[in-house]
Amino acid sequence: MEKSTNRILNELLVNLFNNVMDTEAEAVITEEFKDITNNDMHIIEAIGIEDPRSMSVIAKNLKVTVGTLTTNMNSLEDKGYIIRQRSTVDKRVVLVVLTEKGRKAFFHHRDFHRHMIRAIVKDLKEDEMQVLIRCLENLNRFFDQE
Repeated sequence: MEKSTNRILNELLVNLFNNVMDTEAEAVITEEFKDITNNDMHIIEAIGIEDPRSMSVIAKNLKVTVGTLTTNMNSLEDKGYIIRQRSTVDKRVVLVVLTEKGRKAFFHHRDFHRHMIRAIVKDLKEDEMQVLIRCLENLNRFFDQE
């Protein structure tokens, strides 16, 4: 019996999600970064390498509370990945910046994503890439509404 398109899409999305999470954890959490989790890597990514970011901005980007984020930040700070400092403009605001160790983790994680994107689009023509982008934008909008 032939599977319906919806069922095929559902299976693909479920498998894709699980594979991305598993493969990313294996690829990103190497001997050098064995003291942090894949979730920590995503926090490091949200902090970024540009200007210091406030805890509230990072929490908003990750869709978590500042309280939840604080627990993770304590661990990352203890392990030497981040530095927290009070804003000189508003002492109530805590800014976060990556240390050299944190920057190294950031680039390591970014490289995994670059390799993944290259693998996804390697055989696609430009018009196919546009369809893929539209599909992923639709999926992203769906999750933003939930």
